[in-house]
Amino acid sequence: MESLTCKVLICDDSMLIRKKLRATLEEMHCLVYEAKNGLECVELFKLHTPNTIFLDIVMPELNGLETLKQIKQYDKNARVIMLSSAGTSPRLLEALKHGAADFIQKPYTNEQIAKAIGHID
Repeated sequence: MESLTCKVLICDDSMLIRKKLRATLEEMHCLVYEAKNGLECVELFKLHTPNTIFLDIVMPELNGLETLKQIKQYDKNARVIMLSSAGTSPRLLEALKHGAADFIQKPYTNEQIAKAIGHID
């Protein structure tokens, strides 16, 4: 039995990634919010205060690093997991330096997502 509702915010400019990740998270009984860019992500974070944010690094409008910085300024305890494609290693190190909890390389597995939201150790 879970004591807290699992609220997750997905921020990725790819609708396909958001749709796939939403399906995975809903199977894990999470309430899911979606943002298609960093600006939307910051607004939805302030509105819904999710437990975990899955944040893409490369996005239009406001990239993942800038989005991470804004979220951390608003709430230093925000739990942000960076999602990245191959070739974004330097940005990942910077994201971890700015307070990202972890990162998951795309394509990810359902097990990685379950672990990231604390459903498995």
